[in-house]
Amino acid sequence: MDEELTKKIDTTTSTTSIYKTIDLFCGIGGIRKGFELTNRFSCVLSAEIDKYACMTYEHLFNENPFNDVSSEGFKERVEVVDYDVLLAGFPCQSFSIAGEKKGFEDTTRGTLFFDIADILKRTKPKAFFLENVEGLLRHDRGKTFKIIIDTLFNELGYRVVGVDEELRYDAQSFLRKTVDFGLPQKRVRTYIVGFRDDLVPPNYKFDELPTKREKSIFNNLYDVLEDDVSAKYYLSEQYIRTLEKHKATHKAKGNGFGYKVVNVGENPISNTILATGGSGKERNLIVQEKPEYYGMMFGSKKSPINDKGIRVMTPTEWARLQGFKDYAFVKNGVDTFSFPKGVSETQQYKQLGNSVSIPVIEELAKYIYKQLEEFESYGV
Repeated sequence: MDEELTKKIDTTTSTTSIYKTIDLFCGIGGIRKGFELTNRFSCVLSAEIDKYACMTYEHLFNENPFNDVSSEGFKERVEVVDYDVLLAGFPCQSFSIAGEKKGFEDTTRGTLFFDIADILKRTKPKAFFLENVEGLLRHDRGKTFKIIIDTLFNELGYRVVGVDEELRYDAQSFLRKTVDFGLPQKRVRTYIVGFRDDLVPPNYKFDELPTKREKSIFNNLYDVLEDDVSAKYYLSEQYIRTLEKHKATHKAKGNGFGYKVVNVGENPISNTILATGGSGKERNLIVQEKPEYYGMMFGSKKSPINDKGIRVMTPTEWARLQGFKDYAFVKNGVDTFSFPKGVSETQQYKQLGNSVSIPVIEELAKYIYKQLEEFESYGV
């Protein structure tokens, strides 16, 4: 299917459809960029409330996305926007059943999924693309996901890929791994794709969502690493000892906490990078010999730099792990990805960890494009 679509995109004329998207909870624009890489989608409205994410988004796309998805004013604005596909990487939240039994308006009120559902109800786009953490499927013993699917299918009138008419589904239908799409990262996310019911022919059977990308972007973690990094990324001797102590303690308790050096072996890949403002980097430590740094006192470090060559990964390396650097923003052979001044490295780590793996989004966007074009050909 991917090969078919690629051929179709390569051979189409300028009359090929361009579908308009809105980009909700947009962060720094990873979902938008994945869709734009197909050359078949164009973003007409974005929404994000995090000040620093808005700075990066504006730097990358020349648009300030500062809008609050939950506000009535924004929803009224969306109602008059002509668009085809709703994109949203929304946070995972618990639902509480209220007493009036008004469907999703009762069940999900106060959550950000409620606001997505409300916008879908008001505007009825042709399709939607939702991204969330892997744990969404297990959240609240599976109740959260079931409410989402029921809302999309029964109340809003959308066919969800991977869900039959009896609302039966296999959780694996929604999970995709970053490592299968050309980036060396053990990241698993939930992706929900749906199409407005009146567009889908009777008894239509969807193909499964793409499970891989044919060509790797980075073969393994070695391709991602910078050759020469500042002493500030190297851990102090004291911090190494602290990590080793924590690891021993938690291992004894059986919960496996601890630091991990990941650039070992023939084809190393990183653990999932986290949206924690920089903490959690110990899950992805690098060994890179730098004897001239050993024993050096640097910055705020209260003990010398370790003599094992252990360091954290850099924001540039995280940007490569998500497909931002040296892939998605390459134009005419020049990589244009960067962060703006005023966005600290702590924020850079947070923004990248909170974003998406762009090549995964790109392949799923191709799938959505193919489906929309197919439905158009049916004349439904």
